[in-house]
Amino acid sequence: MSRPRSRFEAQKPWTPLPFSPLHEALWQFLCTACLVFGAWYIGWRWLFSINFDALWFSIPLLVAETGAFIGLVLFTINLWSARSPRPPALPETVRDCSDDPEVPDRPLSIDVFFATYSEDPELVRLGLRAAQQLRYPYPIDLKVHVLDDGKRPAMEAVAAEEGVNYITRTDNVGFKAGNLRNAMTLTSGDFILICDADMIPFPTFLEETLGYFRDPKMAWVQTPQWFYDVPPGVPLPAKLERRLGKPGAWLGRGIERLIGPVQLGEDPFANDPQLFFDVILRRRNWANASFCCGAGSIHRREAVMESALRQWSDAIEAAAGRNEAAARRLTGEEAISDTLRSAMRWQGALDEEFQPYKFHVSEDIYTSLTLHSDRERGWKSVLHPVVQARMLSPNDLLSWTVQRFKYAGGTLDIFVNDSPFFRKGLTLWQKLMYAATFYSYLSPIWNVIFIVSPIVFLFTGIVPVAGYTLDFFIHISPFLLLNELSKLVAVWGNSNSKGRAWYLATFPLNLQALWAIIRRQKISFPVTPKDRQVGTYGRLVRWQMAVVVLTLSGLVWGWGAYTFEIPGYTLGAMIANTLWGLSNAVSMLPIIRAAYWQPDAEFEADIVSGKMQGEAV
Repeated sequence: MSRPRSRFEAQKPWTPLPFSPLHEALWQFLCTACLVFGAWYIGWRWLFSINFDALWFSIPLLVAETGAFIGLVLFTINLWSARSPRPPALPETVRDCSDDPEVPDRPLSIDVFFATYSEDPELVRLGLRAAQQLRYPYPIDLKVHVLDDGKRPAMEAVAAEEGVNYITRTDNVGFKAGNLRNAMTLTSGDFILICDADMIPFPTFLEETLGYFRDPKMAWVQTPQWFYDVPPGVPLPAKLERRLGKPGAWLGRGIERLIGPVQLGEDPFANDPQLFFDVILRRRNWANASFCCGAGSIHRREAVMESALRQWSDAIEAAAGRNEAAARRLTGEEAISDTLRSAMRWQGALDEEFQPYKFHVSEDIYTSLTLHSDRERGWKSVLHPVVQARMLSPNDLLSWTVQRFKYAGGTLDIFVNDSPFFRKGLTLWQKLMYAATFYSYLSPIWNVIFIVSPIVFLFTGIVPVAGYTLDFFIHISPFLLLNELSKLVAVWGNSNSKGRAWYLATFPLNLQALWAIIRRQKISFPVTPKDRQVGTYGRLVRWQMAVVVLTLSGLVWGWGAYTFEIPGYTLGAMIANTLWGLSNAVSMLPIIRAAYWQPDAEFEADIVSGKMQGEAV
């Protein structure tokens, strides 16, 4: 009996934004003007706008504005240029990927790793079948491996039925990173394609990516992660045409020309990663700072192993130096014997773990930092902009929260314990690019202040600035206008409004991750559920709902106070804080909606059918 077809099979990934020198020049002009006016505004705020009668309110807001402006500077550096390398012709043999004339002239060998723990073996089967259909115009040695940390007979049976190699281990040390390390010791391919359990690679994956490895310094190529199971929604012009006829369609198209595509009824969890991959990560290529995101990446084995060996050696030397100093303090001797020094190094080698993939919840970023900081070899990376695989997205807020907490906590842990600012080997531009990523996770510190400030004013009449005068609006208005225009041009073809709303609304989650790192709490390695969790999750958005309620209540109170001419409630202050507060409240609505979102029967059927099928899009 044939299985029901899913509407998700008809969905196709995005087309990468084409590079335009004119578009880039316009963006660079607008963002430069934005930063100039922003610096003018921040300077004026520090020098002329502090409310000395309410320093407890004025100073925190000013510090928050300054922190956010620094983030804008880093974001601008990140997006400065969209120039990217083009992949050369595909290598025919392994010698084409090396500058060593002694390398044998043999076919390329590729290992495909599917890391799994508790996922449905039938889901993994789809990826295994797709991996065996990978195309390449020249002979290659392709091996597919299941890396099962769940040690499940059912998973082993699926691997046997699909004719692929099954790898497991006696422990789960290091979780996914340890799983990958174990597989590397048992395989020998020149290149390693890393897949998550739910990933289904397209047949063109190797044809699209291996050309970059003609550069012998290319360490890895990351491809975009595309979630094919998100509700596609209805385009705004089509929706308006149903309501208003042809004029509605014209209106919808006009709106989309201004702000980008608008889909009504689309993915409630903002899972679409195009903005991140096609704009943010892609624009790090020019600085050789595009980092690895795990699934959908292909690595040069030599780069991963060599870098790990160098780190292992450096760690042994550092430990031996500490032990030698301790021994001298204990014995009072100025020097120790060569025999004892050798014994210390030998013991250090036994104690130090050799880790091709760092045992860390964010092993992908850690691996990127390690390779990029290897100045001696000068390893490179690239984000290839064309989608080459499909994956499943979180379809409930609980799963989404588990995944995002892991991202936030893991990234902040690296920032605190192995900051790229102090890591030797990284170029200045690479440090700034990594700084943009790490700094963004500090945003809840100032976002909380931005959210609370209009509420405080609306209930108390106390202003955080010397006054909402004409001078204030003259300084802030051009900055805000240019900020909006520059971002609109920077992400042309993508909607920035969803990302901005979720960026603000996730302040409780990111604060929790930051607090966990400050308390030195270990960030765990939870597997993101692949099946929708049943239920609603109001408890996960209680803080966001509180923001909405307090803001609306404050608006009622504030305008009432203004009507009765209570001191402090001036028209300028009321207009500024009403717009500010409403913007904050509106930004909370998408995540609140996501907490209570329930798919219709058709969507549930499509999800099940889509998982059952697995034909390449």
